[in-house]
Amino acid sequence: MKPFLLLATSHTPEGAELTLHAHDSHFYLRVNRQPLMGTNASESEKVLAELACARLGDGTPRVLIGGLGFGFTLRRVLELMVPGAQVQVAELLPQVVAWNREYLSAVNGQLLDDPRVEIVVDDVFQVISRAPKGHYDAILLDVDNGPIAMVQDGNARLYQTQGFSAITHALKPGGRVTFWSASTDHAFAKRLSKAGFKVETVAAKAYPQAKRCTHTIFVAERR
Repeated sequence: MKPFLLLATSHTPEGAELTLHAHDSHFYLRVNRQPLMGTNASESEKVLAELACARLGDGTPRVLIGGLGFGFTLRRVLELMVPGAQVQVAELLPQVVAWNREYLSAVNGQLLDDPRVEIVVDDVFQVISRAPKGHYDAILLDVDNGPIAMVQDGNARLYQTQGFSAITHALKPGGRVTFWSASTDHAFAKRLSKAGFKVETVAAKAYPQAKRCTHTIFVAERR
């Protein structure tokens, strides 16, 4: 059996240990030794993109992705976008951006240099809060582990009233925000609906060949 290789180690602003590993042909990110993501399980990230972009027009849409990860959401968004689209990626951890360029160029790292892409090393909540009214056609949030934070306590704001208000301001009327979650969260769906969004909960597989859905995508449309 091939061993897990430790490629890089860093720490988040709150002191959590962040490690990048390689095993066989795949890469894995861990936080405090707990699995966070792997290149072998990217199907639900693609679904996140497809649901967010399902109703975009033929103009020059502006899309914001919160969380770079291993770039699978970014890849699917770019596949669905027209040449003139603008895609911002807000990633809190500069080491994740650096590791994509250094270790993951053969995965999706080269997409960071696509002319449609702007990488912003910042808290996505701050990026959303600074946006002009109705700036984005779609916002995709694959932050932390969903409504239950693992990496950064401040990410919880995105899943509460404060985050919903900022998202509503930044989205165009009829625009969509999609949230990735590691599990079903009925209370979160209720909070979204109470905040004025039209909400749909979609079950998603982690792997294309998986027999059951283990992840959840929340689709919230600004009324």
